Amino acid sequence: MNNPIIIAIDAMGGDDSPNKVIEGISIHSKSSSNVNYKVFGNLNLVKPLINKYKLPRERVNLIHADKVVEGKDSALSAAKKGKQTSLWLAVESLKNDEAHAIVSAGNTGALFLISKLNLKMIENIDKPALSALWPSKKGMNVVLDLGANIECNKKNLIDFSIMGSALHKALFPLERPKVALLNIGSEELKGNTMIKETYQLLIDKKYSLFDFNGYIEGNDIMEGNVNVIIADGFTGNIALKTAEGTSNFIISELKKALSVSIIGKFSSMLNYYNLKKFKNKLDPRLYNGAILLGLNKPVIKSHGSTDSIGFANSLKVCEKTIKGKLINQIQENIN
Repeated sequence: MNNPIIIAIDAMGGDDSPNKVIEGISIHSKSSSNVNYKVFGNLNLVKPLINKYKLPRERVNLIHADKVVEGKDSALSAAKKGKQTSLWLAVESLKNDEAHAIVSAGNTGALFLISKLNLKMIENIDKPALSALWPSKKGMNVVLDLGANIECNKKNLIDFSIMGSALHKALFPLERPKVALLNIGSEELKGNTMIKETYQLLIDKKYSLFDFNGYIEGNDIMEGNVNVIIADGFTGNIALKTAEGTSNFIISELKKALSVSIIGKFSSMLNYYNLKKFKNKLDPRLYNGAILLGLNKPVIKSHGSTDSIGFANSLKVCEKTIKGKLINQIQENIN
């Protein structure tokens, strides 16, 4: 058997931690036999959960951490708490090559700052980008940047195209990455100067890693005609929050409509299978796991409010990025 993948995990970050984290590890471990877990947290809280969820002890390495980065901490105050927080120790283990990647459901700003303090940027990349998976009619989209950089230049957007394509290839090796720039229209003359200049550069230079498909509008993101969507962090974050809010609205309204009357309840029983497929398609837990691209090691951010199923899926994303040699693919294609 090959040497196991080792994932460093901040057990104390996010809602209902460390319970959801340890249960999430348990769920993931059942489908991933060659992955071990380096878990950082308060052992007085973590150890009983290891027994409760019957994790195989030979696959779990527990490291005690006295301090915790709280959700209310600013990124700077979290870093100033010192090197004994579960988050800092987990990132440091990645820096020291004691793990292949890190996953945390904790404070987003703190995770990014502590990662950038400990890890190096990939050569020739100026800014990291936050990327995540979105469902589409034809599969999955990789979308970036989702808020790491409010302002970007054309080089940043081209770097994002390469990094996003490398991520898509790592996660879905049988698919060809197809890149589009998120814009206010699909016509060549639409958009601001930076978008138009980036468009022209991507048209002029043919990249072996991906095909460039021009512009995409917000209402076409879910069509699936492209699978890597590029934006600056301001635009991408608004698009993300709009999509999340719309998804939650549809699910809640559908539940309400199917539960307020006898006819609705009867209809939901008759259509149980189709409704379940619909719900799963929009269930954010199944796409949990944002990736901070641009650093020389994989850093995965699980949503803070997700449950154990969502956390398990972030571990699955993490595992795929390592097996798909994400960092190597970025390094080979970046200029």
